[in-house]
Amino acid sequence: MKSFAQLGQVMQIAYVPEDFDAAIRFWTQTMGVGPFYLQPNLSIPTLRYRGEPTDAVFSVAIAYWGDIQIELIVQHNEAPSIYRDWREAGLKGVHHICIMVEDIEEARRVAEEAGMIVAQEIVAEGWGVLYVDTGGGPGTMTEIVQPNPGMLGRFARIKADSIGWDGSDPVRRFD
Repeated sequence: MKSFAQLGQVMQIAYVPEDFDAAIRFWTQTMGVGPFYLQPNLSIPTLRYRGEPTDAVFSVAIAYWGDIQIELIVQHNEAPSIYRDWREAGLKGVHHICIMVEDIEEARRVAEEAGMIVAQEIVAEGWGVLYVDTGGGPGTMTEIVQPNPGMLGRFARIKADSIGWDGSDPVRRFD
């Protein structure tokens, strides 16, 4: 039987900060991580929270610190989501880590066999995202991603732009 840790390596650390703009300034100015690529106002028709459809609208900003992706998330409405729950609970620090897998259904099976609960998910053809609550308390949610080629291409571009980044244009959008 495959263990949860054998599904994939941690490739991302994600935060849901109280102040999204201040978090970007911290990461870019204090930590020197960037540039961040912003995907604003995401509304995903297949987003499910605790098994039910949700219309959460959120923005994400992604940058690389070496091989580790840093993700910042802000939700713009009060729809049910793991991000809203985090903010309402007044929690701080790491919201989740992320691993990439080749087979999201196999990852779901392994997570559920280990007693983890799928808290949020995006269901799509040829790719998907699961957020599993590992049951260990705040900051122990794990995102599991089965990427598609477009996602891998965006990640490669963000990572390439981080190499030797000079601090200019700290927040960018995809063309």
